[in-house]
Amino acid sequence: MQLLSIDCLGKELRLEGTLSGWQALFWDNQLVSEKNASADPDPMSNHSFSLQNGETEYLCELKCQLDWQPFGFEYELKVNQEMVSSNRVQQSDIEKQVPVERQGPKEKISPFGLMSLAFKLFKSVKVIKALLVAGSLAAYSWLFSLPFALGLILCLVVHEYGHIRAMKYFGMKTKGIYLIPFVGGLALSENKINTRWQEVVIAIMGPFFGLLLSLASLVIYWFTGIEMFAGLAVYNALLNLFNLLPILPLDGGHIMKSITFSMHSVVGLVLCILGAALGVLTSYYFGLALLALMLAIGSSEIMMEWKMRKHNQLLPLDRYGQIFSIVWYLGTMIALASIIYVLGQGDNEALSLPMKILGS
Repeated sequence: MQLLSIDCLGKELRLEGTLSGWQALFWDNQLVSEKNASADPDPMSNHSFSLQNGETEYLCELKCQLDWQPFGFEYELKVNQEMVSSNRVQQSDIEKQVPVERQGPKEKISPFGLMSLAFKLFKSVKVIKALLVAGSLAAYSWLFSLPFALGLILCLVVHEYGHIRAMKYFGMKTKGIYLIPFVGGLALSENKINTRWQEVVIAIMGPFFGLLLSLASLVIYWFTGIEMFAGLAVYNALLNLFNLLPILPLDGGHIMKSITFSMHSVVGLVLCILGAALGVLTSYYFGLALLALMLAIGSSEIMMEWKMRKHNQLLPLDRYGQIFSIVWYLGTMIALASIIYVLGQGDNEALSLPMKILGS
């Protein structure tokens, strides 16, 4: 990941590094110093190098102290024994920087890639959003009923809006929400993430906003007795609970990937494969063809994450971040499951459709 990007003699001086201790220093995109990986990385490092700017040669020295958990990076840059720059970089600074695009292995064409290309072609046409909303409304009305279609679209919009709010919280530019008939919704951003914490927050805020909608619907039902709100609370909880399954490319899969790959890449690979196995069993038991398609996309994402593990530029979660993410994730799942359990105990006719969906 990119640790440092500053001006040096009128050109960019960039330092990249990994958890294993490997560091590479670039000046004007040319490698000027490198530190090899180590089984026991030293937090202190010293890069001594010379730069040729015109006819003048400069002797430079970059002293660094890097701590990964909790993250902290301090540096001092000297040119011809004269201090020219020093600073301390924290996780909040990493989250704000724009990741450097680096060429990696050529990716094979995947369904996710084709979908992404299709959205790039249509991103400049604002009317596509309205057409997708109309298509979703028509599709769900045909399958179920107009009131159910309206409630489902509300659930999807609230869920995707949670993702959008998280993106904006991190200062990312967003492309908006797209509703896909028979599939669900997508919240798209123009920027890439820099940290695993951003990935966790963006992923979990969709189901968390869904939880808030279910709680609000539950409160309205308790005060009014209108069964429509009970059905909305249950179905929305079911929708978001399903989305939290630890299966890529669902939100729960992204949360699990962020936590486990922050611990160790092998741990991340094993648990992601176990999540895929859980997805296969769930798809077979409930007869979910759409989940089977998602598993194909998720499998390609797992392979790409493993292939790029040594070149990943995302700042991993520290121990506190891992624990907090696990508690937040499990707490949201328990709250959603509790709503389904509490309302599912009654003899509500409004609950029949959501409960049939759960068992179908």
